Amino acid sequence: MLDAAAMTEIFKLMRAAEYAQFAADGVFTGSADDVRDGFIHLSAADQWEATRAKWFADAAGLWLVGVSIAAVADDLRWEVSRGGARFPHLYRALTAADVTSARAL
Repeated sequence: MLDAAAMTEIFKLMRAAEYAQFAADGVFTGSADDVRDGFIHLSAADQWEATRAKWFADAAGLWLVGVSIAAVADDLRWEVSRGGARFPHLYRALTAADVTSARAL
């Protein structure tokens, strides 16, 4: 994993409908999986492509949303997940003010 202290941005993969809702409302409370788990699943720059391959392989219209670590720091935890790697988990809703970038994949 990249040096967490050097990172400024983490990422959320969103399906097209999720991103459209987020763009319209300015708030994202999570996907069904996020809601089930009690946090928003995020990925570091070196993790999102593997996350896409594992969980979104057949999904069309995905968006990669960049999130400022500084903006979410108080509610962000790096927790052990897939393969023992630490993944960023956000324990609150994602807001438009947290976003640094968004692009269709």
